[in-house]
Amino acid sequence: MRYNDSIQTIKGIGAVKAKYFKALGINNIEDILTYYPKRYEDRTVIKPISQLTIENLETIIGTITNVQETMPRRGLSILKVLVKDSSGVIELDWFNQKFLKSKMSIGSKIIATGKIRASYYRLSMNNPEFEILDQVAKDFVPNAILPVYSANERITQKILRNTMQEILKGIKEVPENLPVEVIKKFSLVDKITSLQEIHFPKNKESLLIARHRLVFEELFLIQCFLVYVKKINSTRHKGIKHLLDSKLSQAVYKMLPFSLTKDQKKAWCEIKADMERDIPMQRLLQGDVGSGKTIIAILSLVKTVENGYQGAFMVPTEILAMQHYQVLIGLLSQHKIKVGMLVGSLKKNEKEAIVLALANGNIDIIVGTHALIQENIQFNNLGLVVTDEQHRFGVRQRALLQEKGISPDILVMTATPIPRTMTLTVYGDLDVSLIKELPPGRKPIKSFLRTPDKRSLIYQFVLREIEKGRQAYIVCPLIESSEKIDTVSVTDIFDELSSNIFKEVKCALLHGKLSKDEKDTVMKEFYCGNIKVLVSTTVIEVGVNVPNASVMVIEGAERFGLSQLHQLRGRIGRGEYQSYCILISHSNSKDTFERLSVMESVSDGFILAEEDLKLRGPGQFFGMRQHGLNDLKIADIFLDTDTLLQARLAAAEVINDTLLFNKFEPILKSHYKEYWENINFC
Repeated sequence: MRYNDSIQTIKGIGAVKAKYFKALGINNIEDILTYYPKRYEDRTVIKPISQLTIENLETIIGTITNVQETMPRRGLSILKVLVKDSSGVIELDWFNQKFLKSKMSIGSKIIATGKIRASYYRLSMNNPEFEILDQVAKDFVPNAILPVYSANERITQKILRNTMQEILKGIKEVPENLPVEVIKKFSLVDKITSLQEIHFPKNKESLLIARHRLVFEELFLIQCFLVYVKKINSTRHKGIKHLLDSKLSQAVYKMLPFSLTKDQKKAWCEIKADMERDIPMQRLLQGDVGSGKTIIAILSLVKTVENGYQGAFMVPTEILAMQHYQVLIGLLSQHKIKVGMLVGSLKKNEKEAIVLALANGNIDIIVGTHALIQENIQFNNLGLVVTDEQHRFGVRQRALLQEKGISPDILVMTATPIPRTMTLTVYGDLDVSLIKELPPGRKPIKSFLRTPDKRSLIYQFVLREIEKGRQAYIVCPLIESSEKIDTVSVTDIFDELSSNIFKEVKCALLHGKLSKDEKDTVMKEFYCGNIKVLVSTTVIEVGVNVPNASVMVIEGAERFGLSQLHQLRGRIGRGEYQSYCILISHSNSKDTFERLSVMESVSDGFILAEEDLKLRGPGQFFGMRQHGLNDLKIADIFLDTDTLLQARLAAAEVINDTLLFNKFEPILKSHYKEYWENINFC
């Protein structure tokens, strides 16, 4: 059995079962061995039912005494199973999982793990993990530490455990991704031992040792890739050495309608210093919503124009491109800087004229969407590439625009606050500038958390704001209502509001299923003030600057992370008016209410990002695939900070040691083969 063999080489797995494994992202032996448990059932600690602690995650063993299925309302079925041991009775409840009924037989022994709830009659568990003990594989004993995987109806815990055991018995060696020198220096266990212990640990200590090794490896490979990219970006090609600021840059700086904040000045000094070196700039400008990143980007673009180069400013939406274009025209036209815009909706003859002007050098600064990276777009002398809201593009698109010039400087901007550990993992190939300070005079947004019974009062308040001349966003998590997800939809809310309280107000609906032209039309109408209430999904998360929008209501707020709520909230509070963000939570969970209440008192996006990372984990916080790197399968960026820093140090040593790197390069190249072949690191 080899590491890259198909899952079908395992006895008992044919084409049909392989398809079900594929739904879990498992195609070969490597996939399943790195399909790590999401948690463990420590069956060495099984409590009598009478000694269970409410709100704790507990494991019980007992006998099934009753099985009952009820349907309290349409679309909801509840399977209730009573289990008793010598000390008491507990109720196990599963929601909308009718298929489980056939597995439950009165008199069978069951082991179940879940959070303990208290009902009026007895203790209960909702949707617990379970196994019928007389169906468990012979090698399993109740007093073991058992892995619990993300499973589905077809590929159960039993199948996953049995398959994993068979593979671990049959495979003799697996490829080693870590250099021997690194394994010795950091006292790490070998790969095959770590895989055996991560899936079926002998004890808690061996589990921790195995996990540390696998976390280290995962982070080490990512850090090696990022450190390598950073090194070759700074050494392979000579960059553009911009001169010190002269008349044009100084004139634009002096004519700014406001003074830069301390953070903005610091960021601008760091960017200028980079541009004035002969090493290509690779810098991330990270700033909270409304912190003033755009003006720093404009100053950078002016600097490259003053030095005889062209600048490109790529943004994720046409409406945002239009807004930046108007700002650039307003600031720079008097200085005879020629600004152009290239977006998909331009007419054919307009596009052709822009493309020709770019190639001839008759446009100094071009603002555009992904249209800028099309093959037919050529620059006369590209000196600086600025990408806004980088996570909306991805590494490949950034590289494609970068290739339009010869070693141009790169400035990446994001309004998504990223904790330091996440920055090292996602943007480890970039130097980082931070703008945390907001410009003076901006009124803090007042945020409130409310329950659905206050909806009538909330929308009356919104109506009063509209009557004052303001505009409002109403944000919902779903496009259409769903029986599976108990939350509000944007279509239902739009129908309700536009036919009742806002029937005399111009309302519009915006969501991802609309065509690009339809979305752009709605956003332009809202931007111009013709639409007063915009009922939308999160497509407005990265949108246009509408200073007149002073209120946002977020329905189903429990469906969003804190960072996303903060990003949405950043759409308002951009003008002179006091702004209000009202979160409506439909959840009865105390934990959820406490999580969301942080939004009422905290306006710092970096603090909220840290909280999000603790609560939701990096996978949900920020999709790693958007950055051209593999998803984290086992590492936790928040919990594994020390290991991350160790891995970063080890990666730097390997990349900078020529002999060591020559031995390690094939491993790194194999691991990131897709990016090695498609990204030109320049």
